Amino acid sequence: MTRAPSSENENEMTLTANQLDAYLAKIGVSRPISLDLQSLSRLHRAHLMTFTWEALDAFMEWPSSITPRSAFAKMVEGRRGGWCYEMNGLFGAALDALGFRVTRLCGGVDREKLGDIAIGNHLTLRVDLHRPYLAEVGVADAIIEPVPLAVGPISQRGFDFSIMPTHNGWLRFNNHVHGIARSFDFRADHSDEAAMAATHAWLMRDQGSPFTNALAVLRHTTDGYVALQNDRLRSVTPNSVRELRITSADHLADTFETFFDLDVPQFGRVWEKIQAIGHNKAA
Repeated sequence: MTRAPSSENENEMTLTANQLDAYLAKIGVSRPISLDLQSLSRLHRAHLMTFTWEALDAFMEWPSSITPRSAFAKMVEGRRGGWCYEMNGLFGAALDALGFRVTRLCGGVDREKLGDIAIGNHLTLRVDLHRPYLAEVGVADAIIEPVPLAVGPISQRGFDFSIMPTHNGWLRFNNHVHGIARSFDFRADHSDEAAMAATHAWLMRDQGSPFTNALAVLRHTTDGYVALQNDRLRSVTPNSVRELRITSADHLADTFETFFDLDVPQFGRVWEKIQAIGHNKAA
């Protein structure tokens, strides 16, 4: 896996043979015979249909790590999900173990609004096959299969996306109209582990972080995705958006289990914090 130098050596982890077997068993995919687009797409989709995007650790001030090793323990050995650093980190480590040429790219969600301070708040992946592809499992209401790393429109399952140039060689991935994250910027050659580690720490601890002030949990479905934002559960397809209010701690626990396949500790405390922050906060 290609990376810039980093003091976070554990970020350079690839999966051991046993860990790779456990990961593939978890997502229900056999080891690919060839390292081609069809295999990459199958793995990409299976990862997103297996794991939930969630930022509960930041919201609840629970311990978290940026390393793929930690993501493996949490997501494969446990029954939790992860956010971009963990979702793309684990996926990239698995692809690397399989022999794909993977580069971890340092990106910025909402850089169009926040400016360069956003750089480091997102990890995305470039996979080089016969051409470079964007593999993105860290924005869980976006693409479900990898796309060519090239400027132009994208359509998957009735949702419309695009990759557009910005300035100084940066590209902008634009999410569909209902997406929680409107966009993220990246460069095809920009890796900065130190920036991602520093921003991860800020997102985890600072009261200005959107993830310490609001809960966000998302998971792909067969025809769209479900998204929990505080006490609002949305079910989104290309042609519909349905919303349900969560009304109690037990209702929240059932939602975690039924919609997101999550084993969430102390769900009563999660519900108490949701109630304390009110309805209008949004990650």
